[in-house]
Amino acid sequence: MTALSALPAVGLEEISERAGRMTRVDRKYLVPRATAHRLLDGLADRVRVLTISGCHTFQYRSTYYDTADLSAFQAAATARRRRAKVRSREYLDTGTAFLEVKTPTGRGESSKQRIPLSPGAADGPMDEVSVAFVAHTLESAGIPVPTMPLTPVLTTRYDRSTLLIDDEDSRLTIDAGLLWSIPGTNRPVDSRRHAAELPSTSRALNGLVVLETKAGTRPCTADRLLWADGHRPVRLSKYATGLVLLDPRLPHHRWHRTLQALRTAL
Repeated sequence: MTALSALPAVGLEEISERAGRMTRVDRKYLVPRATAHRLLDGLADRVRVLTISGCHTFQYRSTYYDTADLSAFQAAATARRRRAKVRSREYLDTGTAFLEVKTPTGRGESSKQRIPLSPGAADGPMDEVSVAFVAHTLESAGIPVPTMPLTPVLTTRYDRSTLLIDDEDSRLTIDAGLLWSIPGTNRPVDSRRHAAELPSTSRALNGLVVLETKAGTRPCTADRLLWADGHRPVRLSKYATGLVLLDPRLPHHRWHRTLQALRTAL
């Protein structure tokens, strides 16, 4: 296995400049850790790993915002063309945070706009600046602005490693230790409970990792290696699938196969 520490390093500025496009195609894979190890072996002579102060893996926390009737979730569940995802993202190792609005642009691509936040404001109610930013971004994308307030609905935490595929200017991220929770709660969940006993306040994904390729419309080398290993992209929204894992009463047909794999690993 090729360890992250054995790979050449790349800095944040270079990886942002070469592979930080805000309009891109994201392909997600839900795979065992052994698959991630094989992928690193296959890419070893073509990739560099994001390294900051000697570290290769970084802690992320995202808080997703939605209305009381879960309008953003319902739009995703019914695959509406005009939909959006609003979240704050905290980089816990560096103490930086952003408010992000992600919208589809067509042809399978997505666009992400963001503004900086103070870390203390990243998981609470939006201030006036944030509300105005979200409204402007949605209007610019032709998406209706919600009439109800957006409030924190779901929080995710995970450890991420980011790799630059040098000859393609594409990125690969590896997310491990994914934890979903309802904001303001930290009660652990007994994994032996049947899904019918939910909703729960948190669920942890321990047996699988989330691989995500971030490139243009053409598949990158990492995609082709994963396909050759028998893996195909899955519909995996950390927000939508997380909500359904916590409360399976929500509509979930769009993510049925993904949820089966997730529940097997929990």
